[in-house]
Amino acid sequence: MNDGAARIVGAPVAPLFPEHGPVYVLCVGEAPGPRGADKSGIPFFGDRAGLPLYRALEAAGACDLPEAVSALPWDGRDFAQHQLRPTVRGVALGNAYDRCPTNDGRKFRAPSRAELESAENVSRIMRDLEHARSRGLVLVIALGRIAAQVMQRVITMSSETTERVALTAVPHPSAQGLLSTAPDRGRGARLADLAAAWERDLTDLVRASMPSS
Repeated sequence: MNDGAARIVGAPVAPLFPEHGPVYVLCVGEAPGPRGADKSGIPFFGDRAGLPLYRALEAAGACDLPEAVSALPWDGRDFAQHQLRPTVRGVALGNAYDRCPTNDGRKFRAPSRAELESAENVSRIMRDLEHARSRGLVLVIALGRIAAQVMQRVITMSSETTERVALTAVPHPSAQGLLSTAPDRGRGARLADLAAAWERDLTDLVRASMPSS
């Protein structure tokens, strides 16, 4: 294995906004993954959790993936080498922590509470949130419990007017996230069925927040 490919870059990954037009939905994950956004530099692009997310956004008419993506592994490094980039409409994508957390440059770890609640990180999320609000934001979709907690705090802090954007938390689309939130903790359920239901639910959430064409 190429040692450089295995190492975590750990650079900030900027949120993905539409080049033009409104932003109705902001999808927020926990942090960029080591094989995905850490290498592609684009939220969720190549992350394991990103594949069902991008499929749901495509189904909602909110995203186009380059055709070349289907011929490649779902891997951020490959996407970066081929200079591939998704196009989003009406939605923006980001993370509660904007870089891949690691202690040694090799192994991913969850972002710490201190990292998530640092003044720098909260200010960054607030700027992204206000930018989305200025473009018509109506809904924040948090993927997983950590992202939901962080976004709830920031939305409350940043709301200087009486009108707040709505926040909806959905399970993280990882196997652990899907099984832990399924009825009876997923006992007897097929993971493929839970994943398909997650994609349908997210597609419906996004569609419901976009104006009818």
